[in-house]
Amino acid sequence: MPEKIINASYDALVIGGGIAGGEAALNLANNGFKVLIVEKDLSIGGKMILLSKVFPTLDCSACITTPKVSEISRHKDITIFTESEVKYIVKTGEKSFNAQVIRNPRYVITEDCTGCQLCEQACPVIVSDQYQYNLVGRKAAFIPFSIASPRVAAIDIENCTLCGACEKVCPTKCIDFSQEIQEYDLEIKTVVIATGFKLFDPLLIPRYGYGIYKNIITSMQMERQLAPTRPFNTILRPGDGKVPDRIAYVLCTGSRDVTVGNPICSQICCMYSIKQAQLLMGALPMADVTIYYINIRSFGKGFEEFYDQAKGMGVNFVKGKIGKIREKDNGDLIMRYEDINENVVKEAEHDMVVLSVGVLPNTDSASLFTDGELKLDPFSFVFQSDPLASPAKTSIEGVFVAGTATGPMDIPDSILSAGAASSEAMSYLIRK
Repeated sequence: MPEKIINASYDALVIGGGIAGGEAALNLANNGFKVLIVEKDLSIGGKMILLSKVFPTLDCSACITTPKVSEISRHKDITIFTESEVKYIVKTGEKSFNAQVIRNPRYVITEDCTGCQLCEQACPVIVSDQYQYNLVGRKAAFIPFSIASPRVAAIDIENCTLCGACEKVCPTKCIDFSQEIQEYDLEIKTVVIATGFKLFDPLLIPRYGYGIYKNIITSMQMERQLAPTRPFNTILRPGDGKVPDRIAYVLCTGSRDVTVGNPICSQICCMYSIKQAQLLMGALPMADVTIYYINIRSFGKGFEEFYDQAKGMGVNFVKGKIGKIREKDNGDLIMRYEDINENVVKEAEHDMVVLSVGVLPNTDSASLFTDGELKLDPFSFVFQSDPLASPAKTSIEGVFVAGTATGPMDIPDSILSAGAASSEAMSYLIRK
């Protein structure tokens, strides 16, 4: 338990340090408002900083995100709490909120850490690396990933054996196992919710064999294999480390499916799968890439041309619904599917399958407001009280929402939504 409660005040509290939360915070800070970002992970940047490239331009995702993250980190009017969470928020009056924030210990003195990774090299404990989506291991003393912000080590205290190896090699003596939870009591004038989304867990569809067959992975695991900060030098299937020759994508895994509780389209799955297929054709020129789909929803600017480009590169598109996936003795996979165009059941063999998982709402923010209900829409995303005229407004005056907290959307739309949220928040702050 914290020894004391720290009091502080800010003009705006931004919950979530992804691309939407960061953009909203930067807009507010550039207009002279004092902003606090509360991020649950060890780095800001959200999921975008972990991606390979963005569709349909194939620009480097990290090259876009890293300068923005750096600008946010250096801004004099932005304070960042990573490894932190908001416990509750109470509206106490006009332009007045009281918030309790818990800042969990990193067990490293942030200001003294140089990011040298000597502690990581010395640590004897190996666990799964959540930032590489469990494709490889990491140490219990670790830097989350090479372009993390802040690029500061952390101690995974749950798996740490307290052997002291990291302390012995740290040149700045910044390892501090005496750190405790810090509790903050904050006075806030406005709140921006940018809590992002969760990815569908394909374990909820047992017939696909995820978690049973090692050569079935999720789209985020493939994304990490394609990214510049990837765990391997090339694309490998997890079962035996073989470079795959026949790769299949299963679209709408956990989207448009009432049986798993997500009846809506996730909007981004078609295009990110096509993006990955194009990148795979470049990385593995001899590989066959097949995308099994129900409908291709290429609704954005340049999306249809991007789809046509993939077909021109040789990506095979099959309009079919996957019934079941089973594994052969050599680790290859048999896809049983209904060919929708021919109205017959077929089977095809692939040596690696990628499940294009959908977007689910992050409902954590709904329980934060103790005296005023933050309404959710029928699909459990944050309810927009006036989606056409003021899309950032929520059911609580002074609380605004940005990015995928409102529903599935791509990166440009998330940035646009963050701009709307910050504009609404500024209007609220200066209103007399």
